[in-house]
Amino acid sequence: MDREPDELYPPIEPYESGMLDVGDGNHVYWEACGNPDGKPALVVHGGPGSGCTPRARQYFDPDRYRVVLFDQRGCGRSTPHASDPATDMAYNTTAHLIADMERLREHLSIDNWLLYGGSWGSTLILAYAEEHPERVTEAVIPSVTTTRRSEIDWLYRGVGQLFPEAWDAFRAGVPEATGPTDLVAAYARRMESEDAAVREKATADWCAWEDAVISMEAIAGPPPYSSRPDRDQQALVRICAHYFAHGAWLEEGRLLDRAHHLTGIPGALIHGRFDLASPLITAWELNRAWPDAELTIIDNAGHMGGAATRRAVLGALDGFAERRR
Repeated sequence: MDREPDELYPPIEPYESGMLDVGDGNHVYWEACGNPDGKPALVVHGGPGSGCTPRARQYFDPDRYRVVLFDQRGCGRSTPHASDPATDMAYNTTAHLIADMERLREHLSIDNWLLYGGSWGSTLILAYAEEHPERVTEAVIPSVTTTRRSEIDWLYRGVGQLFPEAWDAFRAGVPEATGPTDLVAAYARRMESEDAAVREKATADWCAWEDAVISMEAIAGPPPYSSRPDRDQQALVRICAHYFAHGAWLEEGRLLDRAHHLTGIPGALIHGRFDLASPLITAWELNRAWPDAELTIIDNAGHMGGAATRRAVLGALDGFAERRR
């Protein structure tokens, strides 16, 4: 298929989709696109709580890949939805999502698959791959994160040094927080409030901060977080605050410490040098700990990427398309 190196593949529709019962009253939406006989690949979306998008399908050659996308618990088309205050978040943890991915793989009779995703998606990819390395053929990860508490602290406090006025507004949204380290937990508590107005205000404040952090990037259109539909915003913020208040239920540094479990799995790490949401140091450290990973640094990109990031991701996926483990 003739296309420019940074040009996405044409839009495609799923040839199959469904709702998978993963237990605890949860049903996870999934879809499959491309070639049913192609190389299996799983898209692991960010957030946590963003949901998968049709655009993610377009990174894969539809003639060579069998692309599976899914909405993680509580977001997108999965049910129950985290925007509903009655939804119990106790059944939404990193361990639950890893188990959901395995259940989906088994449901689709896939032996092993390539994993693709960035930001929170990279954390979940690493956690899954270190738990089930025999099920992962390759991984393509832009905007690398491992959700260490130090990374969470940077995103919701440290980077405030560059945006002091926006951080003051974010901090003022939870005056009851006992200090900077309690900030995310305070937002998580507000998202569990019975008062809809409290939840809505916390959602708006959180999304305004997220938009501020990426405001120096060249992003066309409305602000990526604040412009989402209200329902999706509330689910995103509730899930993010829930996960980050608990350090994603991962021991500090666990994913880097266990990166040797990824030996034999080729990885493409693609990271913008000016990523203020997840500084380059994490991708650098992961690259040093993962012997089969190759890090590509995009000098003029941030967290959201751009043409050069897109070119690198497409190149990695195209390069892995014919590889069989």
